[in-house]
Amino acid sequence: MIKTVKSRALLLIACGLLPGIVLAGPMALTTVPALAQTIQSAPMRVISVTGQSRESIPTTLTRVELGVQAQGPTAAAVQQDIAQRQSRVVELLRQNNADKLQTTGIRLSPQYNYDNRDRPRITGYTGSNTVSFELPTEQVGTLLDAAIEAGANQINRVSFTAEEDAIATAQSTALAAATGDAQRQADAVLEALGLSAAEVVSIQVNGAQAPVPLPIVQNQARAVSAESDFTTPVEGGEQTVTASVTLQIRY
Repeated sequence: MIKTVKSRALLLIACGLLPGIVLAGPMALTTVPALAQTIQSAPMRVISVTGQSRESIPTTLTRVELGVQAQGPTAAAVQQDIAQRQSRVVELLRQNNADKLQTTGIRLSPQYNYDNRDRPRITGYTGSNTVSFELPTEQVGTLLDAAIEAGANQINRVSFTAEEDAIATAQSTALAAATGDAQRQADAVLEALGLSAAEVVSIQVNGAQAPVPLPIVQNQARAVSAESDFTTPVEGGEQTVTASVTLQIRY
């Protein structure tokens, strides 16, 4: 009976019909401030949505790694041959304003004859010197042909990328589109349930990923005749920037 009276009195206080009434002893009730605190601690209703976006941009720059490889009877002969030819290649690249020019590898190693397993015999040496550079894609084909004429006989890697400003613009566009995608998803769900969004309470930017340079298959260079009317074709293609944004919206 006491429990029933307590519950009814608590209901009256909560409704404002018994303001200030507090029972002592075994019939003590929860006070109005304590009850308000309980109501305020109720969990906030939020919907969590993740929006995504992909932006494609053309690649306008090409990064190339090429070099000179040689074989000979002595280490000195191999190194001298490589140095002479690679010097001509590097000078050509500088004359054509190749950007980010740097040496990426120098190698010199003996070649062995293993007919006598107890004492392998050195039969000669092989070595290489490679450099990498970056250039607008439309200029690369002609320069590759000229580099081979100058003495290069290896093309180790070719990759394509967009300019930094274009990538940054694409990242901003992708983030904005991902945010709009998240908002549209939230609005569709809430509308279907007869609810409405109140405010965004949390934003998580999962990132706008910069595109990875697009590589082509490793190739061995071929000598090009000086009388050839053909230029090595180089086509860059496109890269994709992706973005993801998560919103928590109170409703």
